[in-house]
Amino acid sequence: MSANLAANTEPALISASNLTCIREERLLFDQLTVEVNAGDIVQVEGPNGSGKTSLLRILAGLSQPYEGDIFYKDQLITQSREEFHQNLLYLGHLPGVKGEMTAQENLNFNLTLHGLHINASEIEKTLAEVNLTGFEDSLASHLSAGQHRRISLARLYKSTADIWILDEPFTAIDKQGVQSLEQLFKAHIKQGGCIILTTHQDLLTFSPAQVKKITLDYMGE
Repeated sequence: MSANLAANTEPALISASNLTCIREERLLFDQLTVEVNAGDIVQVEGPNGSGKTSLLRILAGLSQPYEGDIFYKDQLITQSREEFHQNLLYLGHLPGVKGEMTAQENLNFNLTLHGLHINASEIEKTLAEVNLTGFEDSLASHLSAGQHRRISLARLYKSTADIWILDEPFTAIDKQGVQSLEQLFKAHIKQGGCIILTTHQDLLTFSPAQVKKITLDYMGE
């Protein structure tokens, strides 16, 4: 496996040393070192079952590695947990949308959980960014999988976190939606943020040189 990440004189926003992950008695990755700096976009790639989601959850502090440590600006995340989580936005593979709530209520609920309070007009504008104009008051249970994903992704437009960890953010999103999201990614890293993501497709508007890779390809038994 490889983690082809460039060095930086500033403390890495998020880093990890000697990560080993075992799931159901199967070794997914071993002695993995990661360094993600401000301005980086990092794609985690590998075949299904190689540990991509497990790695994202470990980096986000949601799962524990078998061995290894995670650092936020050179401090163990266990020692800077509050600051780390305030500066982290994690979107999992599932959109995390509540069917009994409207699109507007879902977005407002998730923003509030992260300490962000915006008025109804701003909620509507944010949903418009993800092409959900006219669906603000629709129950999520009446919306499609793609619309659920867009409700989840709308949080990115209001996020103040520097670190975005995104598991398959392009799932159920059309080509126009992917391009809009990539423009948001570019703005985020230009402002000093970083993005770690998994995706089964190439990033359309980034050159290969702009996207750093972590490849999980351990083939052990």
